[in-house]
Amino acid sequence: MRNEVFTLRSNREIAKNTFEMTLSGDTSGIAPGQFVNIRLDGFYLRRPISVCDYSEGSLTLIYKVVGHGTEYMSSLTQGARLDLLTGLGNGYDTAPSGERPLLIGGGAGVPPMYALAKALISEGKMPTVILGFNSAGEVFYEDEFKALISDTYVTTADGSYGIRGFVTDAMDRVRYTYFYTCGPEPMLRAVYGKSVTSGQFSFEERMGCGFGACMGCTCRTKYGNKRVCKDGPVLTKEEIVW
Repeated sequence: MRNEVFTLRSNREIAKNTFEMTLSGDTSGIAPGQFVNIRLDGFYLRRPISVCDYSEGSLTLIYKVVGHGTEYMSSLTQGARLDLLTGLGNGYDTAPSGERPLLIGGGAGVPPMYALAKALISEGKMPTVILGFNSAGEVFYEDEFKALISDTYVTTADGSYGIRGFVTDAMDRVRYTYFYTCGPEPMLRAVYGKSVTSGQFSFEERMGCGFGACMGCTCRTKYGNKRVCKDGPVLTKEEIVW
């Protein structure tokens, strides 16, 4: 964990109530599947946001406006200075992926799939991606993923764009050696039941501190209690208890 000050370079709406924030700062020690915790003036608790992309000196976050904190974030303009805790959480392990891993992201769970996709490609893997949304107006980063991976599928629950249905409806079209997923819990449960290989799940949870001190995000696993912010947010299929 590092405490760093970042400078806002851009903050734009890329889909309905969904914003892409690009920051400049020290990104050393960040890995796919990790998150940052942002301090906002006037708010008691920091806001945990998953990492979408990063390179030397540049960090990209995607967030949805769902409350007062994220609404405040959407109003920030170029040049704003933000206090971030970075390198938080246990990210994805790419070692067991095999040659053709499947990446499944739903809604706010789409962003961490992007950094993971780049990491897997850099290792010579050939991933497939399934992105799930409620409707056409909520779709984002399709072009960015397709620029990396030709086998990119988009599903919408209302059928207004791409494949009608849920991410699990697209899984039958894909052959894969392993999978990685992030999204709302009902989606994760469905992926768990549909999947035919082992895989890794990234969970969302309300967090107090974000680094394991308050124990507020503890969950039960087959191997005892774990803190989503510290021991997760990534857990393996074999240890999950629903």
